[in-house]
Amino acid sequence: MQFEPIIGLEVHVELKTKSKMFCGCPADHFGREPNSNTCPVCLGLPGALPVPNKKAVEWCIMLGLALNCRVNEDSYFERKNYFYPDLPKGYQISQYAKPFCVNGSIVILGTSRARTPESKGADAGVAQHDEGQGRGKTIRINRVHMEEDTGKLLHSDQIPNYQGPKDVSLVDFNRSGVPLVEIVTEPDFKSTEEVVDYLKKLQLIVRYLGISDADMEKGSMRLEPTINLKVTESVSLSRSEITSEGVMPGDPALPAGRSSIDSGQGVLSAQARMTDEGQNYWKRKEVSYTPLVEIKNINSFKFVKQALEYEIKRQSEEFLKTREQKKAGNKATMGYNEAKKMTVLQRSKEEAHDYRYFPEPDVPPMHFTKSQISNLKSQIPELPEAKVVRYIRDWSIKETEAVIIVENKNLAAYFETAAAEALQKDYPVSKLSGVLVNKRLDFANLNPKDLVQKLVQEKEQETLKHEELAEVCREAVEQNERAVSEYQNGKKESLQFLVGQVMKISRGRAEPQLAASVLKDLLK
Repeated sequence: MQFEPIIGLEVHVELKTKSKMFCGCPADHFGREPNSNTCPVCLGLPGALPVPNKKAVEWCIMLGLALNCRVNEDSYFERKNYFYPDLPKGYQISQYAKPFCVNGSIVILGTSRARTPESKGADAGVAQHDEGQGRGKTIRINRVHMEEDTGKLLHSDQIPNYQGPKDVSLVDFNRSGVPLVEIVTEPDFKSTEEVVDYLKKLQLIVRYLGISDADMEKGSMRLEPTINLKVTESVSLSRSEITSEGVMPGDPALPAGRSSIDSGQGVLSAQARMTDEGQNYWKRKEVSYTPLVEIKNINSFKFVKQALEYEIKRQSEEFLKTREQKKAGNKATMGYNEAKKMTVLQRSKEEAHDYRYFPEPDVPPMHFTKSQISNLKSQIPELPEAKVVRYIRDWSIKETEAVIIVENKNLAAYFETAAAEALQKDYPVSKLSGVLVNKRLDFANLNPKDLVQKLVQEKEQETLKHEELAEVCREAVEQNERAVSEYQNGKKESLQFLVGQVMKISRGRAEPQLAASVLKDLLK
């Protein structure tokens, strides 16, 4: 029996617009006094009308374009109806039938490479820019849509200096109405490594776009995986079952050259070993699926990995006990208990029809022209994987160093400023990247120009003076008579060997091109 995880992801990202999605309240809610950042609109009071935030809509579309989505030229908001204490209106303004962006994709490292030793070395994390050579896996993006965030429930035992009744939950509506983008994938993930790789890449794209800090500790990026298992098992068939499957009872062996046969009721395969009666026997592969589980509101890569690993173990053990399979009505919503490192049941999972979606009557439908979409696309900055490719192509930087640099947007900006200065000073950019990655530098107090100047001075101090270089070159010639003879007899490659010997004797302080010139003079 084999168990294969099938995982899909919903990721919620709060946008850092100045105001909320449908009102003028500040969108920055973190750390504010509870319920101090509200108005009649985001509290859902009678008669209050929503006005959509143009910037939030544009940023949602930009993210969709960055994820290779198609933009729906005609779109609209809908009401998602459900009761929950942190939902002030009794419904959420969201999108369902016509989201802003659909049918996108993103390329990640992939399971096959994520588990190989090589993936931890030279090219870990950058397979996404080279899928055509088999270095990545495509994850399909179902939709990128816009909605408003809910309020936040605070339990009494989690509130500092709380003096009120115990065992109660309080609601803070400061977050209610904050612009929220939801990115929904297809169930294309087969491992927790793939999930984490995707989430890290998505977070980086969001930060490069400048539309959100995607800070999971502050709740501005929240993760909600859905998981179940594909169960594959082989079932042996009796002679009567073989007959009922349409295989001739007198000849259960396969036709010549065949390893399986499709009976119309499943694929049968003959086994190599013989039964006690000396006859081949048949097995049929049966596939079933465990019930779906959605895990809500996880706020770290570590916890999402732990939660999924726990669910894989739990669902496989549960299936062996109960044989319960996926069917309509047995979806479940779980939470993840970080302290106990286990998922806990919250409620049965609703279907789409349970939300009774219908068009939001207070927000008109939206139409986007091709020129508007093209203009938004032109505002997308160079994204991380494109930077990695450019660094390697233009500056011969090691792939591992390029990946580390682009993983930090501020470091990448610092590096590019320093690289421009290094080119002017004739200092190798490939050495500069090694310094940034491998040395601990106080970037806050060392601007890129000063860093390059410092490196140039160090290089000049380390380089041998002409007299010293000439002495080292003479030593290399004296110690390598064979290479000298070969060079003088026309084997030009021997000069590079001698340059290498100069570098070895000088412990890297010699300038290779200058050393080659001095050697040529000595060997005339």
